[in-house]
Amino acid sequence: MPITFENFDEEGYLQSNPDVAAAVREGRLSSGRYHFEIIGHTESRRIIRTGAILTARNRKMSRLADLLQWDGTPDRLSNGGYNCLPDDLAEIAGVVPTDSVSQHDYVESVKNRIDTNQDKLFLDAGAGFRPVYYDNVVNLEIVPYATTDVLAILEKMPFKDNSFDFVISNAVLEHVRDPFSAAREMTRVLKPGGEMFVHVPFLQPYHGYPHHYYNMTKDGVRNLFKEDVEVISHTVPFYFHPVWVASWFLSSWANGLSGETKSSFEKLTVQDLIGFGVKDMKRPFVCELNEGKQFELASGTFLIAKKK
Repeated sequence: MPITFENFDEEGYLQSNPDVAAAVREGRLSSGRYHFEIIGHTESRRIIRTGAILTARNRKMSRLADLLQWDGTPDRLSNGGYNCLPDDLAEIAGVVPTDSVSQHDYVESVKNRIDTNQDKLFLDAGAGFRPVYYDNVVNLEIVPYATTDVLAILEKMPFKDNSFDFVISNAVLEHVRDPFSAAREMTRVLKPGGEMFVHVPFLQPYHGYPHHYYNMTKDGVRNLFKEDVEVISHTVPFYFHPVWVASWFLSSWANGLSGETKSSFEKLTVQDLIGFGVKDMKRPFVCELNEGKQFELASGTFLIAKKK
């Protein structure tokens, strides 16, 4: 639920906002309340009620027990979920500790499916932090958020074949080291006739949670799911419209500049940018962009390697 000054709860706020919790642990912030008062109240931060989640999770865990494919009984997370992420798998998948908070709300069409299919079981493969905790959605993550039900990697999910009626993957596959294995696993755990909802980026700047490996063309994402999957539709929804690419890209570029260079850059017209040529490569808004920003926004990168 949205957090206000009236319903503020320190424990719930820290569990809902791992980045703030890390800052408090490290002494960079005195408390979650302090963060909320100075900035958090302007950022649409949310709060979860851990008691309500615990009750819902206990129901979900009993439903999930027969679907697990694991040697023995997995360890339990402190929040009551299952820990199916041993160190060897974490290393293979490149999992590292992170305070980044991945949080995406479901689109209305997916929300409607969840709400109208309470008897069905959904897998959110790479759920991030869930602002709403659903009884019929299993949240799989590599980060033990308060809303994480199963700690595991997409490349080797701890579920039996044909376990779920629906699979959701919302802006996750670009962050997976082996998206081909992840796609096979998503297909494997989906029941015959079940549906999956997959969002992936194409033209987006680098954004790590904690890593960002692959963007995909429309052909690329269809190639991931070419086996045992019938494509029902493949669209560009409004939130992936090219206008957001232009806005994100230019905003991030401007944030990589300062002073008069930034001001001049923000005054450029679309026509100025369309007409950009090699002769313009020495202009300040090009030369002063640091290496980190260049990697974030690059058209491409050049790798030279030598075999060991």
